[in-house]
Amino acid sequence: MANGVTQIIEVKTRAQRKEFLRYPLRLYKNNPYFVPPLYGDEKTIFSKKNIYSRTCDSGFFLAVREGKTVGRIQGIVQKQYNENHNTRQVRFTRFDCENKEETARLLFQAVEDWGRKQGMNEIVGPLGYSDLEREGLLIEGFDWLCTFEEQYNYDYYPALVDACGFEKDVDWVEYRLYPVFHDREKLEEYAKRAMERNKVHRAGQELSKRAFIKKYKDGIFECIDECYKELYGTVPFTPEMVKQMVAQFKLILNKDHIAVYCDEDEKVVAFGLCITGIGKALQKSGGKLTLPALVRLLRCLKKPESIDLGLVGILPRYRRSGLNAAIIMGLQDILRDSGVDYLETNLNLETNVSVQGQWKYFDHIQHKRRRSYVKKL
Repeated sequence: MANGVTQIIEVKTRAQRKEFLRYPLRLYKNNPYFVPPLYGDEKTIFSKKNIYSRTCDSGFFLAVREGKTVGRIQGIVQKQYNENHNTRQVRFTRFDCENKEETARLLFQAVEDWGRKQGMNEIVGPLGYSDLEREGLLIEGFDWLCTFEEQYNYDYYPALVDACGFEKDVDWVEYRLYPVFHDREKLEEYAKRAMERNKVHRAGQELSKRAFIKKYKDGIFECIDECYKELYGTVPFTPEMVKQMVAQFKLILNKDHIAVYCDEDEKVVAFGLCITGIGKALQKSGGKLTLPALVRLLRCLKKPESIDLGLVGILPRYRRSGLNAAIIMGLQDILRDSGVDYLETNLNLETNVSVQGQWKYFDHIQHKRRRSYVKKL
């Protein structure tokens, strides 16, 4: 390899796969805002055990100069999404890069060429296999701790993506909610009336964690599919996908951080699902569950500093029934009873003003913004 020349290598070997996973850990080493994914979960992207390998094609690329990795990127053809929406999109994700425009151009060119060979005519992202993966490029809020569910990136990334010919597709905004509640009595009255009118009750509070997950996981994912099917980048969940997602998140799920609402037949009609904020516990180990990391994680799960709002949903036929008041009450209860300092909302589509309007019942700030980009091929 000539000195100073950056080359793109398609990931094929075991050593290259390891390098693909380890590069961002070096790039963000000692960065106080970066939170790595669980290393064991990330390894599954190369495995046939990854359920998404049945509905997606993937290409992985490294940028290498003088024997040193200087960037990486993954391309995904989400065939399920393309078929459902009559599109020919290739997604990009896991884009990490040095602050050099040439390197970014070469990485995107690799995914674009790979996508064209598969008949794609548009590239979008950052988007993963599904809506439950990390998505969006951080464009505001670089000095805030990232949540475990979302990806951090340096502040030079947006300029690199812009320089490669991409345009804004959609933005998401993120909020931090504090345990100071407004109009609590009024909200409680709204929630009580709505639940009585709709014959809905909060369910499962008396169950153990194992029994709770077993009883309500399918109903929650069915509710997710119905609530999110028209939202940006989403795909329906198969039973196999549900099983994989539950397995990945089971360790950090706390039954008391999930508010589930059911009708008279115990069908899930609404929910708010929160996850313990475990970012700080994983930083030192790079996402690997070493013994010290496991101790920190268990300590964090027992006494969390923060909570992340994973997902919230109300079946469409209940959305104008006032049941949203019950969801907000449930989130307030979770935030209050957990004794944490704050709750992170994660991603809200900037156009979803109905969801963002609910945060008025909390002391809150809007502190981060993410973007998905698009480019014609």
